[in-house]
Amino acid sequence: MIITIDGPAGAGKSTIARLLAERLGFRFLDTGAMYRAVALAGMRGGVDWERPEQLAELARTVDLVVSDEGVCLDGEDVSEAIRSSQVTAVTRFAADNLLVREHLVRLQRAMAAAGDVVTEGRDQGTVAFPDAQCKIFLTAGAEERARRRLGDLHAQGEMKAMKEVLADINRRDRQDRTRPVGALRPAADAVEISTDGLSLDEVVARVLEVVQQKRSGRKH
Repeated sequence: MIITIDGPAGAGKSTIARLLAERLGFRFLDTGAMYRAVALAGMRGGVDWERPEQLAELARTVDLVVSDEGVCLDGEDVSEAIRSSQVTAVTRFAADNLLVREHLVRLQRAMAAAGDVVTEGRDQGTVAFPDAQCKIFLTAGAEERARRRLGDLHAQGEMKAMKEVLADINRRDRQDRTRPVGALRPAADAVEISTDGLSLDEVVARVLEVVQQKRSGRKH
């Protein structure tokens, strides 16, 4: 079974998807981390961001492994490095690159072919896995998502003001909705769940309910 979880930045996709996979005994696939890893490789490789073919070629040559344990780039664990503000600022160059997206979607489908998986990102239910048996679209207000992101940054030692993080969230929302490929939008058959004011356990319980409904063939 393939379960897709899509949604805007800071909606809690990665955390919820990981917890859901643990509860179900499924594998977890963080596709956003794949784009971040390619962006990190581009930073380290000194690619010209205005020449998308350079990043596409680099994406095809790096050794990228995404597993429940984390993200490895050419044998190095970059799970924390890809979450920095510097990487976040340039990830759009990977996400907007048609050739990079085509390559990473092929990798995502190959990874999911091995068995039951919970996969999260921006276009999992619409592009990568349009035939997935269960599709979730997580949402949350911009300020709530900014607070979560601020907490993550402070935990990583990056001190930013709430106003700056909220502006970043709003800018990413605009970028994600207007991407030429893989634009952020819920699949027609996705179940939308707002995480505002809910604990992690409450969100996971709600998602599990939807999964069970899909498994039993009942309509949401």
